[in-house]
Amino acid sequence: MGWLESLSNIEDLEDANLDAALVGEFERRAEIAVSRPIRFSTPTFKEYESTELEGCGKNSFPAFSITAGECGLNCDHCQKKILEPMIPATNPAMLDEKVRHLVETQELQGFLLSGGSNKKNEIPYGRYMPVVEQLKRDFPDLKIAVHTALLDEQRARGMEAAGVDTVMMDVIGAQETIEQVYKLKRSVDDFEETLAALCSTSMEVTPHIVIGLHYGQILGEANALDMVSRYDINALVLVVIMPFYAKPGTFVTPETTDVGRIFLEARERIADQQVLLGCARPPGMHKRVTDAYAIMAGLDGIAFPADGAVSVAHTIGRPFEQAHSCCSIKIGNNSLAQGRTRWVA
Repeated sequence: MGWLESLSNIEDLEDANLDAALVGEFERRAEIAVSRPIRFSTPTFKEYESTELEGCGKNSFPAFSITAGECGLNCDHCQKKILEPMIPATNPAMLDEKVRHLVETQELQGFLLSGGSNKKNEIPYGRYMPVVEQLKRDFPDLKIAVHTALLDEQRARGMEAAGVDTVMMDVIGAQETIEQVYKLKRSVDDFEETLAALCSTSMEVTPHIVIGLHYGQILGEANALDMVSRYDINALVLVVIMPFYAKPGTFVTPETTDVGRIFLEARERIADQQVLLGCARPPGMHKRVTDAYAIMAGLDGIAFPADGAVSVAHTIGRPFEQAHSCCSIKIGNNSLAQGRTRWVA
């Protein structure tokens, strides 16, 4: 029985419109996928439970925003809404107090430090680095990730010196997207220079590519993959644009087939590093199909997997594990399994 026929037996995908040609391509490259386990990440950025997996139920890996809900760019694709679920930490003392409280009460394993950008797509983390350094000194096992935005090598070195474990930044491959979606007067080269600065440090670097960032169209993704492939990154995180967050009437939802083909291209171009599917992607059946394609394409991890994802992994013979952390950082108690399993932290 081929993959397409086998997938039709999964209840959560019974109404899915899977692209037969694309599934056939995945199956012809089956050795790429089945030879590697996949990690289902369920960090505590938000509540989560699917038909197959449970969330952690503890605030073990939260996200903090140093600007609360404010952002100087207010890009068309986000409208600042991505900041809303994050915990405000608008001064260093607030971050220090909240992190220490969570260490004492919630078995904190790590956290993501983020925030809104200024008009240059920069986030002023400098005054937070002494707090990060002291937290790492007091809690050496704490894993700290930072969404860097654009920066230079000096600021990258400052994060490295403070003990930041993992850094993330969006890589944009089309000048039109930078100018029209971000309303930003920066160049594609600025994004590559930031990537180069981060990769010159000892920190783990996990660049992100937003599929469909140009109003839902596929435009700069191939060039972004070119840029990422030139550097020794720790992992590549792919996400899919969510029109729900966008300025009304400006974005369309990318076709799942187009998304799946980018998964294949990314797996081929970034063959020796992890390629992960991050938190952001359209909900509903689109998410179920997208996640199924990610599993079949051989991606190494999925954040907040859709209903049916575990069954897809089981159907094609991929071992899987669950981790209660950001998909870019692997920490905590993971469970490895071959079949349909439910975990409780």
